Amino acid sequence: MTLVLRGRVVTGDADLPDAVVGVEGERIVLVRPATVADEEPATDQVIVPGLVDLHCHGGGGASFTAGEAAQVEQGARHHLAQGTTSLVGSAVTDTPEAMLRAVTAMADGVETGLLAAIHAEGPFLSAARCGAQDPAHLRTPDLALTEELVAAGRGHLRMMTVAPELPGADEVAALLTSLGVVAAVGHTEADARTTERFLRAQPRGHVTHLFNGMPPTHHRDAGPVAGSLAAAAAGAAVVELIGDGVHVADDMVSVILRVLGAGRVALTTDAMAAAGMPDGDYLLGPQRVRVEHGVARLGAGDSIAGGTSRLLDIVRRQVSAGLDPVTVVASASSVPASVLGLDDELGAIRAGLRADLVVTDRDLRPLMVIRAGARV
Repeated sequence: MTLVLRGRVVTGDADLPDAVVGVEGERIVLVRPATVADEEPATDQVIVPGLVDLHCHGGGGASFTAGEAAQVEQGARHHLAQGTTSLVGSAVTDTPEAMLRAVTAMADGVETGLLAAIHAEGPFLSAARCGAQDPAHLRTPDLALTEELVAAGRGHLRMMTVAPELPGADEVAALLTSLGVVAAVGHTEADARTTERFLRAQPRGHVTHLFNGMPPTHHRDAGPVAGSLAAAAAGAAVVELIGDGVHVADDMVSVILRVLGAGRVALTTDAMAAAGMPDGDYLLGPQRVRVEHGVARLGAGDSIAGGTSRLLDIVRRQVSAGLDPVTVVASASSVPASVLGLDDELGAIRAGLRADLVVTDRDLRPLMVIRAGARV
């Protein structure tokens, strides 16, 4: 074996208090409880799978939406150093030219190994629930633009967020499905029935940041949150949660995980350029963003404008809040890996999978990140 690690191993289906993980080349070849015969000394370190973030606009001062190779590299490396070994780069609503430029730059990033895939958040979204998406660039669902964005992604655009109540949304979703792209629900005012129907019509239903970019749920007016939960409870969808305590309260994260179970929830960051950076002024696509006390909001208005956490920050927060570590880790690794169709390759600590591992201290702060068997 080229690398042997020992510590508490927390993966999507087990919590081993003292275990050994062996790596040969790019693969995990051994996972077992430690014995007195092991040469590696016992440690208080924790070993978790490399994390998988489905929704990220940048970090470390760099924005994927800028459409520049250097920014893609800077942002991706920032998250990698914090334990996210598979990162989906997300575009935001902008002019078609700017979105195509961003998707093209991210496709280059996938092909050089910096990103795992691409997500287009918009431009076919509800103006009433646009959040930090620029309403000036929102559009009615458009098959031609959809084809252009998918083509710019060169097979790496794996998800597009669409408001299902918009005219033409079903046609765009059918086109995306035919091209192997997930049509996710988000930034929507759809009623519960429309939301659930749309999700059940997809081979892999997905909900972009549940609660955010949606009307509050009311017991006499069930909206997209209720429809999303119904579809997920039936096994027809996975819902994203930005569990940073800003976008969604910790108690609500706990409720959703208990109601749906770990296999239907993907923790994500929705991180923008300010992730891991000091307070100040930043850009999210064409929108100016002000970060104060770690919370990003639009410079004009009060909408939350993306996240400033890395995925391991969210895992650490939710475990500290009292959630089961196995459930939390699964929601940040094996579940999002399954959304990407990569769960037979990564997202867990199991012999045969790619050796994507994060070694942390007992408080889940990163000490070492390993991707495909190499320390990064």
